[in-house]
Amino acid sequence: MTEPVIQVSGASKEFDDGQAALREVSLTVAPGEAVAVLGPSGSGKSTLLNLVAGLDRPSRGTVTVAGIRVDTLNEAGAARFRRQKIGMVFQFFNLLDDLTVLDNVVLPAELTGTSRSVARRRAGELLDTLGIAKHARAYPGRLSGGERQRVAVARALMNRPALLLADEPTGALDSASGAEVEGLLNELHQEGQTIVLVTHDLALAEACATRTVRIVDGRIASDTLNSAAMTPSAAPAASKSTAVAR
Repeated sequence: MTEPVIQVSGASKEFDDGQAALREVSLTVAPGEAVAVLGPSGSGKSTLLNLVAGLDRPSRGTVTVAGIRVDTLNEAGAARFRRQKIGMVFQFFNLLDDLTVLDNVVLPAELTGTSRSVARRRAGELLDTLGIAKHARAYPGRLSGGERQRVAVARALMNRPALLLADEPTGALDSASGAEVEGLLNELHQEGQTIVLVTHDLALAEACATRTVRIVDGRIASDTLNSAAMTPSAAPAASKSTAVAR
């Protein structure tokens, strides 16, 4: 059988004041799945994302991502794991305003030791595929919210990650830009990218995910298939103009 991309087993997270953010959470995500983690503020969904990304460690339980026991990594190992295995997209983009669009996208590859010429070629392909190549020499502050999120997605895909984590990716966007990012996430999923989407937006979860996992008070309350979402196997072949550079 194909190894899961994510295997969380009995993970709990407690803080110094004794408050529990997660309680005995177990979650498996297979390659090519798009899973939405849904819940209100304070439910524990962002804590789960942080455990999967190696940004935090569980108090108990194990977290394995792409075959790596993330919960056992030291700080340097966790940073290396994120650079090699994880792409992250955030609500507020987290782009470096003093770097051009191209340099923002190139940065993750350079941090892994990829030569600048190879990295720039890969970045150019991604920007072209995502429809923002004309902004390569612009600075993020000159772009719309939707364009900045496309840059963030290009940066996240730069090292061909096993897993794309999206934390409220449309939360800072207007409805039109949000719809663009929603469409982009669907294209990525149809191309076979494994995605975990953390959101409080039910409509976004239903549109972009094949499963919806609901977290309430630090526990998984439900884990259901979303029949409305298109799976990669059922999706029509992407055209050359829209297929995401992998």
